[in-house]
Amino acid sequence: MKTTSSLSINAERLNARIGELARIGKIGDTGVCRLALSKEDRQGVELVMRWMEKAAMKTRIDPFGNLIGVLEGRNPEAPVLMLGSHIDSQPYGGRFDGTIGVLGAIEAVQTLVESGIQPEMTIEVVAFCDEEGCRFNKGLFGVRGMTGKLEPGELERTDKQGMTRREALLEFGCDPDEMKGYTFREGRIGAFLELHIEQGPVLEAMKQPIGIVSGISGPVWWTVEMTGFAGHAGSVPMPMRQDALVGCAKVIVGLNELAAEVPGAPTVGTVGSLSVFPDSRNIIPEKVSFTVDFRDMELQRRNRLEERLRTLIDDVCREHRLTYVIREDTNSEPRYCADWIKELLAKEAEGMSLAPPELMSGPFHDSLAMSYVCDYGMIFVRCKEGISHNPKEYAAPEDIELGAELLFRAAKKISAGEARSEPQNQG
Repeated sequence: MKTTSSLSINAERLNARIGELARIGKIGDTGVCRLALSKEDRQGVELVMRWMEKAAMKTRIDPFGNLIGVLEGRNPEAPVLMLGSHIDSQPYGGRFDGTIGVLGAIEAVQTLVESGIQPEMTIEVVAFCDEEGCRFNKGLFGVRGMTGKLEPGELERTDKQGMTRREALLEFGCDPDEMKGYTFREGRIGAFLELHIEQGPVLEAMKQPIGIVSGISGPVWWTVEMTGFAGHAGSVPMPMRQDALVGCAKVIVGLNELAAEVPGAPTVGTVGSLSVFPDSRNIIPEKVSFTVDFRDMELQRRNRLEERLRTLIDDVCREHRLTYVIREDTNSEPRYCADWIKELLAKEAEGMSLAPPELMSGPFHDSLAMSYVCDYGMIFVRCKEGISHNPKEYAAPEDIELGAELLFRAAKKISAGEARSEPQNQG
């Protein structure tokens, strides 16, 4: 295994920056709350921008809130190599999710510059805006904006305080009106690389510090509203109730059973947010709104289970005399990493005396959106006990350093024009 002294990157600088950024939005001893387009997010972006500039990059913030650092290549007409991830967090998040991908990318570029290397192709490092999606209930906003994939009404989505995304962008310092004239130029980006913590327990179980991602499972996000009728909790007999929360509870259990139906399959289903109206101890719940997060690497299986979940919701609502509405917030198919990038990562890792395993990603990442416009690859870093979206999230500095070193080596080869391939058809 590579020792810190034999790394090309400046590991001490990288880990110091991870710690410094974690102080913005710090909660407790190790947690972070840096919601997208918040004042904490803006402070983080300004700090990261300064680091980009120290790495000789020209910086800007686009209309979608993405922070972009550019290192010009010798051939400005060549498709760019893009590196990056995000620095926004969950409301009860950790220090490493997304962050190591942005700071690792800056470190890769800074190492190139300090080595006196000007790449053949331009390198862009991006801290994408609102990857998490927790504030406005729809993620990957910045990367979808950059690639021309926004949907109608996204700027009017509101957070829990009633602020629209449009208002939040304006407060952040962006002008949403500039989005109107934006068009993504097909072929502009040649490849995208993302470094990220695994957010799962596989690498730790395999005793491997880093892994090469094979693909990202396709997420379906719903918001479901079930409506019954409120009544006094002490006087309405059980058979006569139209209790929306009871119906919701049955759907939650059913979703869990559907997701676990095929042993060993990567299918997962989660209800992570729920609100009850009127939310009183002695009133039968009249309305329940809850989220559904459903993912799988096999699209046909996911589609079958999704239909069965819709049938379950319909059956439960008939049984309890409820009405319901299902709003689809996100629907993405599984996307596979480019073979040539996986092969390059494996070859460069071999030069580091590593043999990282391939593994799929259950969580989505900015790479998911990038897969529709260019070939992409991802490097995973071991995550202690698989914990993420939690202040206990932890990745060892030595593992992060190895991931960043592999990112640097791959970026050096690709940006020099030494690793090229025809774009891969995702199908």
